[in-house]
Amino acid sequence: MTATDPRPPDPLVPEPEVDADFVQHLHERYAEIRERTPVQRMMTRGGLPIWSITRYSDVRAALADPSLSKDVAGADRVIRAKLPVRDDDDGGRPFSDSLAAHMLNMDPPDHTRVRKLVVKAFTPRRVEALRPRIEELTGELLDAMAGESTVDLLDAYAFPLPIRVICELLGIDESRRDDFRAWTNALLDDTDHEATMAAANAMSAYLVDLIERKRAEPGEDLLSGLIEATDEGDRLTRDELISMVFLLLIAGHETTVNLIGNAVLALLHHPDQWAALRADPELAAAAVEEALRFDAPVMHGTLRHTTKPVSYGGVEIPAGEAVWVGLSSANRDPERYPEPDRFDLGRDAQGHLAFGHGIHFCLGAQLARLEGRIALRRLVERFPDLRAAEPLDELGFRFSTLIHGLRRFPVHLG
Repeated sequence: MTATDPRPPDPLVPEPEVDADFVQHLHERYAEIRERTPVQRMMTRGGLPIWSITRYSDVRAALADPSLSKDVAGADRVIRAKLPVRDDDDGGRPFSDSLAAHMLNMDPPDHTRVRKLVVKAFTPRRVEALRPRIEELTGELLDAMAGESTVDLLDAYAFPLPIRVICELLGIDESRRDDFRAWTNALLDDTDHEATMAAANAMSAYLVDLIERKRAEPGEDLLSGLIEATDEGDRLTRDELISMVFLLLIAGHETTVNLIGNAVLALLHHPDQWAALRADPELAAAAVEEALRFDAPVMHGTLRHTTKPVSYGGVEIPAGEAVWVGLSSANRDPERYPEPDRFDLGRDAQGHLAFGHGIHFCLGAQLARLEGRIALRRLVERFPDLRAAEPLDELGFRFSTLIHGLRRFPVHLG
C-alpha cells in the first residue's frame, strides 16, 4: 500500500494502546500503523483516546496547521471531555498553570509575543560562544570516565553534560542537578501520577524562589536576561518566566541526553558506522543528524487538539479531539527516506522532523546539535573501542509517551 492509497480505521480492529510494550517497540509499531492507515486513533495508558498522524507529508503539514491548536486551556477542555474526572480534578495535566504557561502550550498571538522575547537568548552567535565551555565540560567528564572500565553512559556522560550546560546558562546552582534529574524523570514518566504531581510542585516552588532571587540580584545568566527582556515595554509575566525556565530545563537537557544515548545505541547497533566515525570523528555532525532522524529523542510533538474537523491521509479527525503528531514515525517513513531502518552516516538526513516544524520549531535545536556533535566526536576519539556491556536488544526504554530514551546504558570503555 502506498501513501496515496489510505484506508480509514477499521472499527472492528481494537485501537492500539500506547503502553510499555508499544514504547519498547516504537518503530515496529509505527511501521504497522503507517502501513495500515496514515491516521490511527489510539488509547493512552490513562484511557485518553488520541489520534496519531504518522506519515511524513502529513506530519509536516500538521505541525504547521493552525487548526491543530496547542492552547493549554483548550487542551484541558478536550481532555476533561474524554477522560473520567480524577479525584484531584486536574484534567489529566499534572502541571500548575505557572508551569504550563510556556510557548509549547500557546497559539498566536500569545506564542508570537513570548517567543519574540525569548528567541534573542538563542541566536547562533550566542550558542556558538558556548562551544569552548562545552568542550571543557566534555573533557572533564571523559577524564572522570577514564579511570573506569565500565560505566553507565547516561549517568557518566549523556546526562551531566547538558544539565551542566543548561544550569550554567540559566545561572542555576549545579548542586541541584540531581534534583532536576529526579523531577524531570518523574514529570516525563507516565506510570506514577502522584510522583508526577509531587515533582511538579517541588520544581515550581524552587523556580519561584529562584526567580525572586534573580530579580533581587541579577547576573549575566540567561534567566536574569529573561527577567529583564523587553520588547516595546512588554515583559514576561511571573507565570511565563516560571514556565519558560521549566521548559528550558526539561527541553534543554532531556533532548540532548537522549540524543547522545540514542546516537551511541544506533552506532553500536551498526558497527560499520561506528568504525566510520572512529576513522573520521568529523563525521559527528552527520551522526547527530542521522541519529535525530533514526531515533528521535522526542516521539511526538506535544499535545495538540482540533479546533475544527481536519483531514489527513484521507481520514477525517473531528473537532475537539486530541492529536499526536508522530515525529518518530515520520522520520522512518520510506516515502521520505529510502531504507529508513538503516542507520547511515552517508545519508542526507535533511528535513527530518526531530525538532518539529513551523512556529513551534525547537528553540534550542542549535544548542542540542552543538552539544551532540562535541559529545560524539570527543567520545569516539577518547574511547574508540567502546562497546556495550549488555546485549543491545535487552536495553529498555523509559516509559514515557513523549521522550524516547534508554533507562540505562552500561558500556565497556575498552
